[in-house]
Amino acid sequence: MTEENEHQGLTVSDLIVRRLRDWGVARVYGYSGDGVNGLLDALRRANGRPTFIQARHEENAALMAVGEAKYGGTVGVIVSTQGPGAVHLLNGLYDAKLDGAPVVALVGQQHRSVLGSGYMQEVDIATLMADVAVYVAQVSSAEQIPMVIDRAFRKALSRRGPAVVILPHDVQSADAPEHPHEHGVVVTSATYSPPEVRSSSDQLRAAAELLSVGERPVMLVGRGAAEAKEAVIELAESLGAAIVTSLLGKPYVDESHPLVAGTMGHLGSTASAELLGECDCLLIVGSNDPWTEFYPAPGQARAVQIDIDPAAIGNRYPVEVAITSDAEPALRSLLSLVRLRNRECWSSRVHDAVRRWHRIRVARAEVDADPLNPEAVVMALNGRLPGDAALALDVGSVVYWYARQLQLPPGVQAHVSSTLASMGCGLPYGIAAKLTDPARPVVVLAGDGGMQMTGIAELVTVASRWQGWPDPRFIVAVFDNGDLAEVSWEQREEGSPRFPASQALPAFPYAEHARIIGLAGEVVRMRDELGDAWDRAFASDRPYVLHFHTDPAVPLLPPLSTAGKKIDAMRTALEIERSEGGNMATRSLRLLDQYVAIERDDSNGGRR
Repeated sequence: MTEENEHQGLTVSDLIVRRLRDWGVARVYGYSGDGVNGLLDALRRANGRPTFIQARHEENAALMAVGEAKYGGTVGVIVSTQGPGAVHLLNGLYDAKLDGAPVVALVGQQHRSVLGSGYMQEVDIATLMADVAVYVAQVSSAEQIPMVIDRAFRKALSRRGPAVVILPHDVQSADAPEHPHEHGVVVTSATYSPPEVRSSSDQLRAAAELLSVGERPVMLVGRGAAEAKEAVIELAESLGAAIVTSLLGKPYVDESHPLVAGTMGHLGSTASAELLGECDCLLIVGSNDPWTEFYPAPGQARAVQIDIDPAAIGNRYPVEVAITSDAEPALRSLLSLVRLRNRECWSSRVHDAVRRWHRIRVARAEVDADPLNPEAVVMALNGRLPGDAALALDVGSVVYWYARQLQLPPGVQAHVSSTLASMGCGLPYGIAAKLTDPARPVVVLAGDGGMQMTGIAELVTVASRWQGWPDPRFIVAVFDNGDLAEVSWEQREEGSPRFPASQALPAFPYAEHARIIGLAGEVVRMRDELGDAWDRAFASDRPYVLHFHTDPAVPLLPPLSTAGKKIDAMRTALEIERSEGGNMATRSLRLLDQYVAIERDDSNGGRR
């Protein structure tokens, strides 16, 4: 069959949909608008190949596409109309850019003949997307379509970010063109081959020598070690090194291992802060964690960094030896090169710090709060999260409790909007996680702030789709403290009292809302209800909303060894709040003192 016959009766939009199939796209996320009517009509004719997933808002659709990339390991695709639809995409596209997620956005535009006239919903989309996108192309002729789509996918994959294709109305509805073999016609294919990146043997030997002579080694492990979990543990055991993780690296390390000291940073563990503060040798593996004040002081530790991206090396800490490589082969090479040494004293220090951290986190979760201690809520999920589950996190104080209290079963995926740290990502991520594998259970941990931004609306999406899932388990745990607690505690950390007008959140009946739209849900206020509530949610025959009433007075402390003047600033701010009649200030001061005492008492011989 000639190309002319093959394309007879087809539109450019039909070719776009075919190209999406060629790239293995199973789903596109989006929201309808007349700017993409041609493309939507082609998707209708495609009979679910790919499926169109309607979100409640273009921003949420973009976040779902990011979730598709993160959980599915493929390219997330979004369809959006022109004007306001394009503008709404930006937050999700920036999430893709900053977290390195490959996403392709297909965005409608007005007819070519009216561009520049100030037509209704006409926005200069190319300029709008110039900063966020790794590739932007406005299609000006039908013949460009295969080439532009192919380049968008390859750019998104190779540069790990969002690519934007702008599709004027009249191009979408034009007849599918021929592509003759002649000057001015570019014929491409839907193919991509990722590079295999290996470092030089000289760099590996230099790194091995540096690691061999260090007395107090620490490994900082990020998401770049996702395919090197066993090699990370083996090298740590060979070196007697502590393992700390970035927030994004947490799912890729078994936190039950005695050398694993937890997550680093403001939301991290006491053990990670202490051991990073004492180390003289640092191996950074696939991490670009921005919490630079929690790294060793510059000059304190000699550092080796392994990263697939040469631009990331030395980006957060002075590095002596750079290894541009995939993590797994680099770590395997180092295993064969490092000299084994007896670091019994340091290993003992690491084990003590890790054991102490586990005592501290358990003691904190046992602190009484009114009504619920959010740390206890997350701790109750330990042992109940199935090994085949996926976890989606919204941004806010819930990320602290996840980082500190949840021990993920090996293999469980967990993702959050990390670098952009966009509230409202939880439900969109969770929906994408479920759609990439409907047979696995999904748990979303979200605060009331994130739920009120996007989550309440996206529960409607869950309600519209769950009956087609082979496993209906989709649990939304809402941590409702009536406050934007992370920012409230940040205000106090800066010595400023909480500002109720900006921080207090209105009440909302999350579980009742779930039941109204055909889901299940319950309200939980008592500590002794936690385990049974989680069990009922996992046993439910439909998606389940757990509405936990948690205490906003539970403090969000950085590791005490790094807190310095921050604790005093918090106390000062809380005293001001109390003098102004703040209802929660007295309770916050009491809990702050309890939390500090737990950590200090344990450092003085394990008392608490």
